[in-house]
Amino acid sequence: MSVFIFRRLLQALVVIFAMTLIVFFGVMVIGNPADILIGQDCDGPCRAKVIRSLGLHLPVHEQYLVFLQNALKGELGVSFKAGIPAIHLILQRLPATLELAFCAMFIAVVVGIPLGMWAGLKPRSPSGRLIMGGSILGFSLPSFWVGIMLMMIFAVQLDWLPATGRGDTREVFGVAVSIVTLDGLSHLVLPALNLALFKLSLVIRLTRAGVREVLLQDYVRFAYAKGLTNRRVILVHVLKNILIPVVTVLGLELGNVIAFSVVTETVFAWPGTGKLLIDSIDVLDRPVVVAYLMITVFMFIFINLVVDIVYSLLDPRVGLAESRT
Repeated sequence: MSVFIFRRLLQALVVIFAMTLIVFFGVMVIGNPADILIGQDCDGPCRAKVIRSLGLHLPVHEQYLVFLQNALKGELGVSFKAGIPAIHLILQRLPATLELAFCAMFIAVVVGIPLGMWAGLKPRSPSGRLIMGGSILGFSLPSFWVGIMLMMIFAVQLDWLPATGRGDTREVFGVAVSIVTLDGLSHLVLPALNLALFKLSLVIRLTRAGVREVLLQDYVRFAYAKGLTNRRVILVHVLKNILIPVVTVLGLELGNVIAFSVVTETVFAWPGTGKLLIDSIDVLDRPVVVAYLMITVFMFIFINLVVDIVYSLLDPRVGLAESRT
């Protein structure tokens, strides 16, 4: 197990270094922030002074070396627009995005696994076919359109839920959380449902496929032959084994939900990192964009590492195979 984790950590370090190159140079070739940030009344010397203060007077490779040195110290640059460290801006918005992402994944897991198991156990029943048909819709409908429809129905027509914003928050261990207040929870429902729809469909189809495969295995047949109840066979033998691929995929999808909640946050004006990214791109605030992408990369790598460890705990053969190679 220790060899397995050590190799994963080395791979993570290599990926992080490679992504610093791709992200930094990819963002640096997009436009010139000076054209947006500097006013028309700023003359030549004034313009040169501002450019120097932003560090844009250095060659690109030197800017990268400065960025890399600062990143090793936990500094990812200073926002051109706000004038404060970019990582501070992101950390201010990150709790809202994490809250939205975890609620969406919670909905996908709590609803998707039971529906997927039902569809797998009764594939030819009308309810099973209806569940699978609904999952196809979840894959097909664009999230921005679904978000607008949810707002039109539940916020405008029925007036049951608020359409935009985060609502009231309370600090829990120093972090602003909206789910603990009734107003905040009502604001969270629609964006969480919209963000969860695609993942819910994925969990349903993945669980259904896993159930259909596991039911054909010899150990399940042997469990029935021993006289175990149908409930015990499903909850102990079937559910435990379908969780291995589900945990793997959900771990990767959690990173996707956190990183790519931009559309949902924009539609519902949710004050998270996705909306911050869009606002920063509009004004070419490069340090914020780079910091956002690097934090996203780090989260992806960390989540993948945790998924690998959990996977090896669920299936010890994975860790053993890695240590032998």
